Amino acid sequence: MRTPPTLRRRQPARIEDLPGDLHSILRRIYANRGVVRSDTLELGLAGIADYRLFKDIERAVNLLETALTEQWRILIVGDYDADGATSTAVAIRALGAMGARHLDYLVPNRFEQGYGLTPALVASALPLQPQLIVTVDNGVAAHDGVRAAQAAGIKVLVTDHHLQGDSLPPAEAIINPNQVGDPFPSKALAGVGVIFYLMSALRARLRDVSWFGDALPEPRLGDLLDLVALGTVADVATLDRNNRILVEQGLRRIRAGRACPGILALLRVAGREATQVAAMDMGFFVGPRLNAAGRMDDMSIGIECLLTNDPERANALAAQLDALNRDRRAIEQGVREEAVAAVESAIARWDGRNLPAGICLYEADWHEGVLGLVAGRVKDRFHRPTVVLAPGSDGFLKGSARSVPGVHVRDVLATMDAEQPGLLVRFGGHAMAAGLTLDATRLDEFTERFAATVTRHADAEALQPVLWSDGELMPGEFDLRAAEALRAGGPWGQGFPEPLFDGLFAVASAREVGQRHLRLQLRDPRDGQLHEAIAFNYADHGMPFDGGAGTVRFAFRLGINDYRGVCKPQLVIEGYDLAVDERDETSVNS
Repeated sequence: MRTPPTLRRRQPARIEDLPGDLHSILRRIYANRGVVRSDTLELGLAGIADYRLFKDIERAVNLLETALTEQWRILIVGDYDADGATSTAVAIRALGAMGARHLDYLVPNRFEQGYGLTPALVASALPLQPQLIVTVDNGVAAHDGVRAAQAAGIKVLVTDHHLQGDSLPPAEAIINPNQVGDPFPSKALAGVGVIFYLMSALRARLRDVSWFGDALPEPRLGDLLDLVALGTVADVATLDRNNRILVEQGLRRIRAGRACPGILALLRVAGREATQVAAMDMGFFVGPRLNAAGRMDDMSIGIECLLTNDPERANALAAQLDALNRDRRAIEQGVREEAVAAVESAIARWDGRNLPAGICLYEADWHEGVLGLVAGRVKDRFHRPTVVLAPGSDGFLKGSARSVPGVHVRDVLATMDAEQPGLLVRFGGHAMAAGLTLDATRLDEFTERFAATVTRHADAEALQPVLWSDGELMPGEFDLRAAEALRAGGPWGQGFPEPLFDGLFAVASAREVGQRHLRLQLRDPRDGQLHEAIAFNYADHGMPFDGGAGTVRFAFRLGINDYRGVCKPQLVIEGYDLAVDERDETSVNS
């Protein structure tokens, strides 16, 4: 059983001042996203927020300046996902270019040490004799780890973007736009964005003290924006204007051939053309291959791919990551099928009623590295906040949570922790994603309390899946020029969604490709025109094999099918047989 989504149409804002040469469809899309003035479309680096607005930025820069002046041994402690890998690469590349000679990194093993700066990780770092630890994409909850490092005589600088708990660790400085009282305006920065800002602040300080010269030229930190773009999109960070600038600037550098060899190699093994790269390619093709190292093996493979300047080594490491990603897909598919079957079985027992507000799933033989991916798939299928758990190596259960819009999953876990102290060993994360550790003896209690707590945090509207449409395309608008304008109008992503349209079509033909996908020809009843379409994982949309009979409403993206250098417009199906919620429907011509 699948909960079909309701289709709603976006409410356009009143356009005040947009460039007159914009494609008419793009003008409509921007209005639907509240972009009404041309200055908000300017994506030059001059438009990003000022690094001086970060709380603790002076303290952090002072610490790093001292570390460089006295040539301390600096250890970067990263995370085992794409944001953590790109953050580590930015820190290593930038500090090395600014004169750090004793520089190393360490990333915890997901299966052995868990997440972030822990006392165990500090112990494993002691042979490196670091004098300063800089965390990237972690650390805001590392109270015990920071104390362990300081007890060993190591100073700690935390850079993170995750939400803080009731208190902050006693680090020498903390750079995090989401710590309480931080005035930095872009709270949506990924971890890689945070470390990029800190490196920019450090370069400004070193410039002021005449640090750079013939022997050490001032580095061009803009050359690291390819890494910032990858980490930001792969971490599904909200694309507010600040992040849109960072991502767009990184994409421009990749298209111009100025990316690091590792990103170019990852694009190559994914079959993507660097000169045509879009944000979607970072999220759906490059990011998963980089993440596969942390999910299946050791993220140092991914970090080394991003750090090498040797194209041949980059190609070899990218091939390793591609192989790991294939293994990850096979494991994920098996776990996902079992998880979905478990929910389907429960729904059958309930006669399709009383699906809990929050779903919790566990199996003893599930692979810890794919839990977040599987939780996301189950959440998408049933539109419920979902936790998927598996045994960890430390005797506890490890879990990943994914949520739906309107339910802040970290707040749900925080409420559970406050109301039942000790139920959660630890947890952390964002509104839409979180990680947790649980005592195995309390699984049943957690399952019951999770569903009950989600019920209190969510209204009925939040648990109803919705597809937001930009309205119908008119006959004559399904052309390559429009598709190219939409592709160029990004970057699209979380918080600035890729354009989605809807319309009534009859299925003229349908054939299965690649076992799980459906290639269709859709006939527009308004003018009889046929449009090429593709439905990936078509069963997930509730589509029958033959595409269905009669005229039905599809939701689709207007994409480009580039086959052997010949480009044609194609509809990429995102929803099938949809009902329009008339309360929010707005005519595209209004």
